[in-house]
Amino acid sequence: MDRKIGQTIISVQRGDIADLQVEAIVNAATDKLKMVSGVAADIKSKGGQAIEDEAVKKGPIPVGEAIVTGAGKLKAKHVIHAAVMGDDMQVDGGKIHRATRNALIQAQQLGLKSMAFPALGASTGGYPYDECARAMVRETWRFVAAAGAFEKIIFCIKEDVGVHAFEDELKELGTGGR
Repeated sequence: MDRKIGQTIISVQRGDIADLQVEAIVNAATDKLKMVSGVAADIKSKGGQAIEDEAVKKGPIPVGEAIVTGAGKLKAKHVIHAAVMGDDMQVDGGKIHRATRNALIQAQQLGLKSMAFPALGASTGGYPYDECARAMVRETWRFVAAAGAFEKIIFCIKEDVGVHAFEDELKELGTGGR
C-alpha cells in the first residue's frame, strides 16, 4: 500500500528490512546499541558485526535519540539506530515518536532520499502494533508535510498483524481521517 504526500511516497510492505535496497534502514535499538534480538539481530546477521561495533562505539545514547553507522554487507548504505527503549525494555508512544522523528532528522541531515523503518518497539519491546503504527505513521506524516525531504519512506514489517496496523493507519491519514 502506498500514499503520497507532496513528492514523498510512503508505503507499507511485508518483509525483512535487512533485505531492502534503500539508502538507509532504521534499527529498532536500545540505548546501549547492542544488536542482540529482533530487528537488530536480523540486521547484524545479514550486515555483519561491524555495524554493531560502530554503533556501540557511538553509544550509549538517550532513549528517543538516533545515530548513524555504515551498513556493512547490506544493500543499504546506512543504518540509523533509533533508541526506542532502555535496559528496562519499556516502550511507550512518546519514545516511539521521538525515535521516529530523530531517525528522520538523521536521514534528512545526510541528504538521503529513501529509507525504511521497522515497527519500532513492537517486536522485542512488545508494544501494540496499532499504537506503534499510529505513533510512527503520524510522526512521519507530520515530518514529511513540513520538510518534504524524501522520495520514498517504507514501513517494512515482518508480521501480518503489523502490516495491517500500518496499512490501516496510513489509509486513515491518507484520506484525512483522525
